[in-house]
Amino acid sequence: MIPAANEILLFAALAAVNIATPGPGVALTLTNAMQRQARVVFAGILGVASGTFVVASLSAMGIGAVLMTSTLAFAFMKYAGAAYLVYLGVKIWRAPAVAIGAVASTRVGIARHFAEGFVLQISNPNAILFFLALFPQFIDHRTDGLARGALLVAGYAILIVIIHSLYGIAALRARTWLGSQSGGRVLNRVSGSAFVIFGAALAASNPR
Repeated sequence: MIPAANEILLFAALAAVNIATPGPGVALTLTNAMQRQARVVFAGILGVASGTFVVASLSAMGIGAVLMTSTLAFAFMKYAGAAYLVYLGVKIWRAPAVAIGAVASTRVGIARHFAEGFVLQISNPNAILFFLALFPQFIDHRTDGLARGALLVAGYAILIVIIHSLYGIAALRARTWLGSQSGGRVLNRVSGSAFVIFGAALAASNPR
């Protein structure tokens, strides 16, 4: 176990770096911010945070160990997650370019974007393995394991909301750069390609 005086700050630092590192969650937040209303951006962020909360909770309880002992379970989750990322990429790539000015008048599905962020997180087995590797360094199940695990899981989810919101605010302020039809097409191509690349990388990964 890491000394108690330093463990919370160290966990927060590791969590912040991991959250801020560009990945599928960040890509989804930026894509929503560039193409959608602010409330949709936040709905997607809450979806990502909620999905992470579930994944982290499973890992903290030790259920994530199943993915480390069952090759079949890990393979299923890995390829299901990869397929979902590729699906999102193709969907974004094929979406018609929308001028930023036209987005505000369009009704958007808050629940759908929340679900999109949620599924994005729970379908990624590497997220479970990340928490499964991280939590043993900070949780002693012989003492206050349950309380400490709940605190760390909640803290991680809160950090996601904060950091992704900062990404979203920055992207919302920069939307005028890509406010044209041609800019929208470029955004779709870049974002769609990023998701396909993330999906391919997940499918090809072998963290065991």
